[in-house]
Amino acid sequence: MGIVNVTPDSFSDGGKFLGRDQSIAHARKLIEDGADIVDIGGESTRPGAAAAGLQEELDRVMPVLEALRDAAVPVSIDTQKTEVMKAAIAAGAAMINDVNALQAEGAVETCAASSVAVCLMHKQGTPQTMQQNPVYGDVVAEVKAFLLARADACRHAGIAGDRIVVDPGFGFGKTVQHNFELLRQLSSLTSGGYAVLAGYSRKSSLGAVTGRPVEERLAASLAAALIAVQNGATILRVHDVRETVDVLKVWRAASGKDWG
Repeated sequence: MGIVNVTPDSFSDGGKFLGRDQSIAHARKLIEDGADIVDIGGESTRPGAAAAGLQEELDRVMPVLEALRDAAVPVSIDTQKTEVMKAAIAAGAAMINDVNALQAEGAVETCAASSVAVCLMHKQGTPQTMQQNPVYGDVVAEVKAFLLARADACRHAGIAGDRIVVDPGFGFGKTVQHNFELLRQLSSLTSGGYAVLAGYSRKSSLGAVTGRPVEERLAASLAAALIAVQNGATILRVHDVRETVDVLKVWRAASGKDWG
């Protein structure tokens, strides 16, 4: 899953692809590089980020989504807002990727009334507060319980299990230790029978370990991606698609699998 942030303040590439033409060109380049899905977001959810207004978010993402109607891969919309979900689904989005796990009023029902896939992410707190003092008794058990409960809510609303993806939410209300514990035990999330998404690309916990600034975290991101796949991740949400594809091709070849 290639990341297209149409925002001025995302932690890694905020403002880099804010213009419509820049965002569309970036999305097409990610597809050319091997992305199986492109994920368009119009509201930053980095720690401390301010919320975007509804119209502001729509103005950012809808022109890009509409321009990618002919894309060779499915397009996902990264949003917490039910109104944005409705507009995106009407415009042909194939997935709703929600850091709030479809907890907004009407979100589950909106997705259930369509054929879109959904990605349910765990976070503790809000983007404004989540990194202030995240505390868990057992981070893996608590994250898993939350995600399975949200998946059950979706199933009860009529969303089939094969349309549901779960995401532990690396960096969303977790310490460095929490993040790596979740990465080590990522396979526990697959026991619910749902596909697992891992979004560890360029995250601050990689910087904490390596001492590298965000623009120098490619090697660390690739290591995390490979560990995530080995531990059961089905989807990798990344900034660096070409390099991640190459790593996975080598891993698959070394594992005796088809690398295409």
